[in-house]
Amino acid sequence: MARFEPELAPGETPPPASVHPRDATKDAPTSVGRFNQTIRDFVSAWGSVWIEGEITSWNLRAGNVYGRLTDPDSDASIAFRIWGSVRSRLADDLKVGDHVVASVKADYFVKSGDFSVIVSAMHPLGLGDQFERIERLRAALYAEGLFDASRKRPLPFLPQRIGLITGERSDAEKDVLRNAELRWPGVRFRVEHAAVQGERSVGEIVAALELLDADPDVDVIVIARGGGDPLHLLGFSDERLVRAVAAASTPVVSAIGHENDHPILDDVADLRASTPTDAAKRVVPDVGEQRAIVQQLRARATLRLTQRVQHDIAQLEQLRSRPVLRTPDALLDPRVHELVLLTARGRDTVDRRWDAAARQSAELRAALRALSPGATLARGYAIAYHPDGRVLRDAADAPTGSALVVTVGRGSLAARSEGELAEGPSAATAGD
Repeated sequence: MARFEPELAPGETPPPASVHPRDATKDAPTSVGRFNQTIRDFVSAWGSVWIEGEITSWNLRAGNVYGRLTDPDSDASIAFRIWGSVRSRLADDLKVGDHVVASVKADYFVKSGDFSVIVSAMHPLGLGDQFERIERLRAALYAEGLFDASRKRPLPFLPQRIGLITGERSDAEKDVLRNAELRWPGVRFRVEHAAVQGERSVGEIVAALELLDADPDVDVIVIARGGGDPLHLLGFSDERLVRAVAAASTPVVSAIGHENDHPILDDVADLRASTPTDAAKRVVPDVGEQRAIVQQLRARATLRLTQRVQHDIAQLEQLRSRPVLRTPDALLDPRVHELVLLTARGRDTVDRRWDAAARQSAELRAALRALSPGATLARGYAIAYHPDGRVLRDAADAPTGSALVVTVGRGSLAARSEGELAEGPSAATAGD
């Protein structure tokens, strides 16, 4: 693809090749090359299109076909090209005058401005009705949701056994087996042969599918057939086969024909492979790739572990180089004197508090002793009790003849009251 990247000075008019056609003006036109390239980019995005017409020109040169298709209902026509690789898959009897339907992709030649189409498939219009019925069935099944991505089951990473449905001694069988074994030598297959074209094909393929689906050892099923005339691939768009694949509990891979072939089986299968060879590559992993992945993971793990160990060693060295760990005595020595001072200060504080507590205790003992009843009695006082232990507080409570117990500074004695005395100086000073 041409590149148009101008390098302009401020105020300079851009060269035509750098102007997009949509931006072209009288003063800043686009170039023919840029215009043709834009047309080519536009038509290339159309993709494949099915068109109908009559072959009005068919020229074979160097294995390729150069011709024209004309609309029978008008004078419109278009040039087409068929490359040799595609021509080998077409019907051998195509010729001028045939009414055909073709799958084409637009191609615009930038240098000369010529427009043509590249043919990837071409069939006589006699197949048109069958194709129309297939497309109606495809639309109906799509509406039912049989093509939804949510129904697609993932394929196992490494299937224990692969079920293969294909024609007996077919190239498709050889391609699948050979390429799968090259990718993973230990892969195991259970092959069920069936007719892959003709009236018996649908019934035999469905029967083989049911047989493999019922085998618990089969992890994935591949339905494979090589390319050929679209008429021979009609069985793979049969509704019975399509619904059987949709109902299968085992993942199914469709590997029918070539890249341009598109039976309905491709839409309902869990995976569509462009060719039988592609199916082998999609179903089993490549042992070399997996070993490389393992080696990469091991190398990555070794690198990460080495980096982590080196990082931890560096941190450890940093910690060891710090003064507190290199010479721990330097941290402790200044604390020794501080510890001695704190110890002496603590001992002095305890001693002072001990002495203060001792003095306070002595004072409390002296006060308690002074306030003690025994000390009062020792000074010559006495306490008189009734025999029942009541303290005599009033002389009137001890009439004449009452028995009393008198407690003095040392011991007690029995006494008998002679009655209350009249108050006088002698009574008032009796205790002094």
